[in-house]
Amino acid sequence: GCIPSKALLHATHSLHEAEHNFEKMGLKVAKPKVDWEAMQAYKGDVIGGNTKGIEFLFKKNKVTWLKGWASIVAPGKVKVGDDLHQARNIVIATGSEPSTLPGVTIDEEVVVSSTGALSLPKPPKSMVVIGAGVIGLEMGSVYARLGADVTVIEYLDAITPGMDGEVAKSLQKILQKQGLTFKLGAAVQSVERGKKGATVHYKLRKDESAHEIEAEVVLVATGRKPYTVGLGLDGLGVEMLPRGQVKADMHFATNIPGIYAIGDAIVGPMLAHKAEDEGMAVAEIIAGKHGHVNYDVIPGVIYTTPEVASVGKTEEQLKEAGVAYKVGKFSFMGNARAKAVFQGEGFVKMLADKATDRILGCHIIGPGAGDLIHEVCVAMEFGAAAQDLALTCHAHPTYSEAVREAALACGDGAIHA
Repeated sequence: GCIPSKALLHATHSLHEAEHNFEKMGLKVAKPKVDWEAMQAYKGDVIGGNTKGIEFLFKKNKVTWLKGWASIVAPGKVKVGDDLHQARNIVIATGSEPSTLPGVTIDEEVVVSSTGALSLPKPPKSMVVIGAGVIGLEMGSVYARLGADVTVIEYLDAITPGMDGEVAKSLQKILQKQGLTFKLGAAVQSVERGKKGATVHYKLRKDESAHEIEAEVVLVATGRKPYTVGLGLDGLGVEMLPRGQVKADMHFATNIPGIYAIGDAIVGPMLAHKAEDEGMAVAEIIAGKHGHVNYDVIPGVIYTTPEVASVGKTEEQLKEAGVAYKVGKFSFMGNARAKAVFQGEGFVKMLADKATDRILGCHIIGPGAGDLIHEVCVAMEFGAAAQDLALTCHAHPTYSEAVREAALACGDGAIHA
């Protein structure tokens, strides 16, 4: 869902710009209308272009693509359909599938996973999103911009679990202004499908009071689980972890010689770029070279508007670990480029070691956050101090100046604050 969701996010953000900001810039246009079929076709074209690109890379690099359902029948032997293939090394990279909740049945019509939410027959007038994680907030944003009344139900007391708390609170406030409603600390009991949608039954954890809410569509976005069904791992004796992941060592090897596992199939954040890094690393290891992934510098991005990006430790994690740290913050309201395009909400928050000034983490909510975070990733890979970023010239006017200002704020103070 990485690519199709971004296509819909871009399309609906463009709709929002036309509805709310064009006139402010002197652009007089008729009220835009949504052609859902055309928007879905655009999404399909984007997917097709990327898929064909991968096919081209296969041919260019002489990679044989076997289409079909595969299972590992023995070490070094993979069955695809009725055909048996032999390989010295096998890498399990089967990804993940949406997880669900007890009492909730996904039918991909009214009660949908992220897959179904990408291809609804029409935009609903109302939607309940179960889960305030990345997928739920992104898809909730899409349909809110298309006019749906969106309510997000989250079991925990904050959205985006694991994110820096200050950033999470800011994102929630911004999304509320965009029309999303949040029910936090709420445990979903069941989803009952009706004639015109579904009813979600939930209890508030603070007092066990029962509530219900109706919607045309219910999106179950409670996370994902490794997809390992039908691979033959049980018969081989491949060790598994309690939550369904394949058990692999630091070299991605399972307990069965010649069988490796990467990506969503093993522990760690379920992110495409994390899996990509592991894919490169395991290929190097199999080739007899040194393959390594630095899990302390794996960025995460939420593609809402504004975007949210994070790398390294959160403030909560540093407090829990007893690390002495300092915080440098800079608001996008002080960034000329952001204000020029009506995106002054948000900030950059940099965390550095109090004694050494080494960058420990960075959390951004604001325009282009998903791209800005990589400057900090590179800095962290080289063990840079906040002062190293602060003394690096940044072009003006760019969003990236906010990153430099946050680094400056870790020292003597930001210039434009």
